[in-house]
Amino acid sequence: MEIGLGLPISDPALLPEWARLAEEHRFATVALLDRLVYDNPEPLIALAALAGATTRIRLQTEVLLGPLRSTALLAKQVATLDRMSAGRFVLGVGVGGREDDHVAAGVPLNRRGRLLDAQLADLRKIWRGEPYQAISGIGPRPLTAGGPPILIGGFAPEALRRVGRFADGFICAAPLAWAGGLVRTVNESWAEAGREGRPRLVCQINTTVGDAGTIERGRRAVAGYYAFTGRPGWGDPLTDPARIAETVAAYREFGADELIMYCYGDDPRQIELLADIVR
Repeated sequence: MEIGLGLPISDPALLPEWARLAEEHRFATVALLDRLVYDNPEPLIALAALAGATTRIRLQTEVLLGPLRSTALLAKQVATLDRMSAGRFVLGVGVGGREDDHVAAGVPLNRRGRLLDAQLADLRKIWRGEPYQAISGIGPRPLTAGGPPILIGGFAPEALRRVGRFADGFICAAPLAWAGGLVRTVNESWAEAGREGRPRLVCQINTTVGDAGTIERGRRAVAGYYAFTGRPGWGDPLTDPARIAETVAAYREFGADELIMYCYGDDPRQIELLADIVR
C-alpha cells in the first residue's frame, strides 16, 4: 500500500516546501482538497506550482468539485497540468455538497450529479481530440493517452456507481468501519460496466502530529472545515503515533492501494514524523 499526504490549506506559500519534503521522504502523492466558498488555495493552480517544485511525486485533487467548473476550461487546465507534471497528475473529482459553493458558482445543487456525468464523458472526448459542442481543437492534448487517471469520491449510491462508468478508481473518505459497503458497491458498478481488473482504491484519514501547539491548530482547522456538518468532533484527526500506525496497518489489511493522510496542522516537520510512523 502506498502512502500519500493531503496538504494543509492554511498557508499556500508553504505548499512547495511541503511537497519537496514529501518527495524527499518518499511519499507517493500530495493531494489538495477543493472548496469555493472557503479560505483555501485553488487546487489546480496550487498543484501546477508544486509540479515545478518536484520531479517524482504524484499530484492529486481530492476531490475537485467538477460541476462548479466549465467543462472545456477544466479539460484545458487538466491537460496542461498533466503535461507540465510529466504525467504525474491524478484527477480526483466529485460533486460536493455545500450549498454555498454551488450558489457562488451559479450551479443548481440538485443537478450536480447529472452535470458531472456529462462532464466526465466530455472530458475524455476532448482529451482524445474529439469535438466538444461541435468545436474542435481544445488543447493541449494531455501527455497521458486519453487523459490522466480519474478517481471519483463520494458516498451516495449514484456517486459510487459512477466509478464503473467513468473512472479508474474510488476515493473512500469514509471511516474504515463503514467503508466496506461503499467499496462493495463500487466493485459491483465496475463489474456491471464490464470493466477488467478492479478499480484503484484510495482511502483517506485525517492526522496531526507534533507538539501540542501543532496538534491544537490541526484540531481547530479540522473543526472549522467540518463545521457545516453540525457534528462536533466529525473528522477529528488522529494524533497518537501508535494509533496512526495501527490505522495504517488496518487499511493495508483492508486492501487499499493507497492511504492519503490529510495533515491539517501547519508545521511541515510533521512529514518526517509521519514518515517514521508509517515506514
